[in-house]
Amino acid sequence: MKNYNILSIILLGTLFVSCGDTKKGENSLFTFDNLKFKEQYQPQEALSLEILNSNSKTIDSIIYYVNEKKIGSKKGVDKLTFELKDQKLGYQNLKALVYYEGQNSEATARVELVSNIAPKLLKYTIVNTYPHDIQAYTQGLEFYRDTLYEGTGNGSGPSGKRGISSLRKTNYKTGEVYKKVELDAQYFGEGITILNNKVYQLTWKNNEAYVYNADTFKKEKTVPYYKNMEGWGLVSNGTNLYMTDSSETIHVLNPETFNAIDHINVYSLKSKVKGVNELEWINGKIYGNVYQKDAIAVINPKNGAVEGIINLADLTTKIAKLEDTDVLNGIAYNPKTKTIFVTGKNWNKMFEIKISE
Repeated sequence: MKNYNILSIILLGTLFVSCGDTKKGENSLFTFDNLKFKEQYQPQEALSLEILNSNSKTIDSIIYYVNEKKIGSKKGVDKLTFELKDQKLGYQNLKALVYYEGQNSEATARVELVSNIAPKLLKYTIVNTYPHDIQAYTQGLEFYRDTLYEGTGNGSGPSGKRGISSLRKTNYKTGEVYKKVELDAQYFGEGITILNNKVYQLTWKNNEAYVYNADTFKKEKTVPYYKNMEGWGLVSNGTNLYMTDSSETIHVLNPETFNAIDHINVYSLKSKVKGVNELEWINGKIYGNVYQKDAIAVINPKNGAVEGIINLADLTTKIAKLEDTDVLNGIAYNPKTKTIFVTGKNWNKMFEIKISE
């Protein structure tokens, strides 16, 4: 089996290739020449956009769009070539606005752009092992001023009792909780990140995020999501927020309004990577847990391509084997030590690791 197939199994559980459909325009006058389209393209390729004029109309000009952005125009039915190298991965929605005989009409189609990057299998070494609160259903983990911040959900702990979601500051070496605020029982806490001395905490299905003062944990405001979706993981690049929602999409958000600025779709070669969960920004890349997989994906934030995979399955042999112990979740980068801290939901340990190729 090829190496990238092994990596796909580590990351996805099964080797599943997600093929997009080529959506044919329903316009009766003009259509894209879909026979010239493949279902999937890679960034080094180009699209040849050409309109079929089966009704022999007199066409004046055609304006072409990809994902609602104008990419060029042509006189008559001349075809247009569009390079895909600068496009983000995922579906490319094609549109042609055809001007003919004093009128205009649209033709639409869709193709899928997938990754051409074979992810590298990255190695790790354990630097230290620290205690972790086994009652903490970890949803978010991040260092700030050498203090570890953790957001938890109200999942069931080892006792079988359902916990209360919280935001906490901890001593990562001892596990001592310096400060903690709890959410009301009806709110399920999710990912956290820190930006401009504010802690942002997502909720799972309440469709809102909370903003706290990072020093006092005083809640400053509640911000609704820009659309109805689940909240999973959250991280900041120092300017904007990056949020996951259980799908392959990572939403780029304005931290003040939570309005969408942009998005990327996560792909490992031809496959969408769904269930990207807790996130961390490390040296210009997004490190993301993949829910229910013992692996971390290293994601290019410009286009969504998975460039590396860290297989952490061996860590599950080093924690307390309790019936309710849940999955790997929690990534925190300590810039002082240049090491990564990882744990899981209701794990009794947290591991400090170093990554190498």
